[in-house]
Amino acid sequence: MRIGVIGLGFMGSTHLKALANIPGAQLAAVMDLDEKRLSGDLSGIQGNIGGPAQTMDFSQVSRYRSVEEMADDPSVEAVDVCLPTHLHAPVTLQLLRAGKHVLVEKPMALGGAACDGMVAEAERQGRILMVAQVLRFLPAYQALEGCLRDGSLGAVRSAFFRRRCAVPGWGPWEFDSSKSGGGIFDLLIHDVDMCLHLFGAPAAVSAIGHEDMAHGIDNILAQFEYPEIGCVAITGGWHHLGAYPFSMEFTVVGDGGVAEYSSAGRPLALYRSNGESQTPELSDKDCYQAEIEYFLECCRTGARPELCPPEASARSVKLALLMLESRRRKGEKIACNL
Repeated sequence: MRIGVIGLGFMGSTHLKALANIPGAQLAAVMDLDEKRLSGDLSGIQGNIGGPAQTMDFSQVSRYRSVEEMADDPSVEAVDVCLPTHLHAPVTLQLLRAGKHVLVEKPMALGGAACDGMVAEAERQGRILMVAQVLRFLPAYQALEGCLRDGSLGAVRSAFFRRRCAVPGWGPWEFDSSKSGGGIFDLLIHDVDMCLHLFGAPAAVSAIGHEDMAHGIDNILAQFEYPEIGCVAITGGWHHLGAYPFSMEFTVVGDGGVAEYSSAGRPLALYRSNGESQTPELSDKDCYQAEIEYFLECCRTGARPELCPPEASARSVKLALLMLESRRRKGEKIACNL
């Protein structure tokens, strides 16, 4: 499968490193507006996880400076879109109409109608569309899903998800919520998607928090109302500029015990209701590699991406918007009709 990558920033460079380890995946083209990056020098890129990217050899790869060039390249079968959030929808539509399969970084788009339009266009064109909700491929979260699906954790009574970091230094567009969606879209869209994936759509949502984009603060505490679960909460966001470290974690309490994980030094542990505890052995496979491998296999076979369907990613965007609306209304409960 010949794939192109659009956007060579933090996520683009992360996906390039993963692609290099996928058998049968051939990097055919890259696109960026930065000449240094197009030369293969990605050493100055730094994200909220991992170290800086490395220099890459693009000598055998087509190097483009516009989306149009990538779309017009007949040798490119699929495109990995790693652009600022406000560009996800228009670029994805352009590529789908050019006959390309598309993997687009999260969040899918900034509005529900835009997401629905992307899904509809993929269906019209008969192309695979998948959103890079990488949490679905992260071993600790996959193990949590396994415990819930096989019933070993019992009926869920509460669930808590947290994700936080400093404002990413990816560009001034991050500070413009009309382009980035702020910390809730940049970060917590992962946890919103996971809640929907594990528990389905809540009956209602309420949220409080604080936004001061100029100073890099965008925080929220959201509660999802599920009649059969005592409490499901998502919290976190951006914590100022620069120094604050990235972390993600969850605690899920069921009748059969507790599943808990934190990227800040606490591997997944299961605390059973009978007093026993265990640390499950998890896959060491890179989650980005697993995600892209799955997308490319769907492209190769024409199979719908059931592990991460675009309709689910669209619902995540719609639910995140309801969270922000409730925060704007100072915690008012809003019914969820996704």
